[in-house]
Amino acid sequence: MALYDLTVKDAKGLDVALSEYEGKVLLIVNTATGCGFTPQYSGLQELYEKYKDQGFEILDFPCNQFGHQAPGTNEEITSFCVGRFGVSFRQFDKIEVNGANESPLYTWLKSQKGGLGGGKIKWNFTKFLVDKKGDVVSRYAPTKKPEAITNDVAALLEG
Repeated sequence: MALYDLTVKDAKGLDVALSEYEGKVLLIVNTATGCGFTPQYSGLQELYEKYKDQGFEILDFPCNQFGHQAPGTNEEITSFCVGRFGVSFRQFDKIEVNGANESPLYTWLKSQKGGLGGGKIKWNFTKFLVDKKGDVVSRYAPTKKPEAITNDVAALLEG
């Protein structure tokens, strides 16, 4: 199985084939609107604005598994993110990133870059950087701010 074989749901519940993103550099993030890391939405938006015209996309997957910090509906989450942080990158359906009901996307991401703890996602705002071929090249902890990965994104876009 490869990234481009997967299908996810967008914030409106519509199917999105990830093959739509083939040839682009992706940052896939599990997010929450009530988390201490929520201000990272500003950095994510800045990163997106800087590189979106060069083939960069951010895929935002709200997740309520950690401290119930994303309790709203998809519509409420989108409204919050757009209103508070000016988010214009694509937001998807709320998912689970660990456990029996985890999204197949996250099962695949963790199989590529497990990290510490047997691959489990430890908290909101864990980030996966994917190259133009659909390979996960880096996994970043929630504490890694989006602006700290600018050079990694730029390098993949140039390569």
